[in-house]
Amino acid sequence: MTWRYIIKQLAFPPSSLLLLLVLSFVLRKRWPKTATASFLIAISGLYLMSLPITAEYAARTLETEAALTIEQWPTLQQHADVIVVLGGGREVNDPAWQGDQPSLMAMQRLRYAARLAKASKLPVLISGGLHFGQPPSEAQLMADSLQQDFGVRADWLEGESRTTWENAELSAKILQAQGINRVVLVTNAWHMPRSRWSFEQFDFEVVSAPVGFLSVANGRPLNGWLPESKAMWQNTTLLNEAIGATLYPLFYSTP
Repeated sequence: MTWRYIIKQLAFPPSSLLLLLVLSFVLRKRWPKTATASFLIAISGLYLMSLPITAEYAARTLETEAALTIEQWPTLQQHADVIVVLGGGREVNDPAWQGDQPSLMAMQRLRYAARLAKASKLPVLISGGLHFGQPPSEAQLMADSLQQDFGVRADWLEGESRTTWENAELSAKILQAQGINRVVLVTNAWHMPRSRWSFEQFDFEVVSAPVGFLSVANGRPLNGWLPESKAMWQNTTLLNEAIGATLYPLFYSTP
């Protein structure tokens, strides 16, 4: 997992673009045209990947699932038997909490799931595995926060999954053993199509409950054409998701 993480970070922006800048410097004397091309690609890529407007339009290609309306929340029991919340990362060793905590993205999902659970009275399953093999699982961290911060108990924890596919596969082992095949799926809007597809491969009926939309108007000065660090993270996340959504049907299938 450590090597996989390192390779992935080097292959994705900003690392890959910074490596191109280094390459352009190294090649500037021997192959000046190649060096110039590398430099221009790296600078252009860094600029585009740091723009909120890029994130807004990129998200529109991924966020294809509509948000639930507030009026739908109390009626979810008619269409599903459980709310499934997917893990969204962690913050490690936060001194304020004296331990690991769910990431801001995970908390975004938890807050929405808590509202849905209170409105619909549906039980909750949280799916999320270990951080580089180290306990506690994301599912456990999220369950603790769900109970302590929102007053909602998680009925099931799936704490072994490392990927979206494993979220679906391992959740299926827990839920379908109890005859549960209808789920309300909570994750970020850009992550929902791949998540929904994964769960449907295990014969779940899925009610999408996306949250954290990036495709809405960015609300920045100059309409989001000024670079900012947050946009770099968002665009890298969207790029990773686009690649994942493309590759999943090619590499995954149910027995």
